[in-house]
Amino acid sequence: MFNIVIFGAPGSGKGTQSERLIKNYGLHHISTGEVLRGHIKNGTELGKVAESYISKGQLIPDDLMVDILANVFDTEAAGKKGVIFDGFPRTIAQAEALESMLAERGSKVHAVVGLDVDDNELIDRLLKRGQETGRVDDNLETIKNRLEVYHNQTYPLCDYYQKKNQYRNIPGKGNPDEIFNLICEELDKLAHDE
Repeated sequence: MFNIVIFGAPGSGKGTQSERLIKNYGLHHISTGEVLRGHIKNGTELGKVAESYISKGQLIPDDLMVDILANVFDTEAAGKKGVIFDGFPRTIAQAEALESMLAERGSKVHAVVGLDVDDNELIDRLLKRGQETGRVDDNLETIKNRLEVYHNQTYPLCDYYQKKNQYRNIPGKGNPDEIFNLICEELDKLAHDE
């Protein structure tokens, strides 16, 4: 399996690029946001707990997210060429937990694709998305809180993955096709070297 983490701030294009990567490489997409929104929509106990964090722009507890991901990895990713993790890990502790979970299954993270977009562009994108989709967490106050959480808790993962030579920085502003081509160039080089 060839496992990828797609990394970036809220609104950086992780979902858009994930869809293209899935089609191009035959990967299974695990979006923590989608999994959690599904639980919220269905009113599960997990959904209620998750909503109490998400509505405030906070992160879900690590042990809860790892259990959810392990279940999805084991049940839904079987038979795929690999997995793309979207929205996880968001902290170094989560990255370590993900590594352990994958190692228990004889696998690892092969690449971390980091989409680099400045905050003003991110805010514009998220506000527009909120208007188009009605997502309640895409309002200015929550967006600013999510970006602050990202910069304080998630951005340190760049250094963590750079030290492991897994991080690939990709400019995330501009034409989605050009961004996708840059990602593919990096992944194809990496797959060739594996």
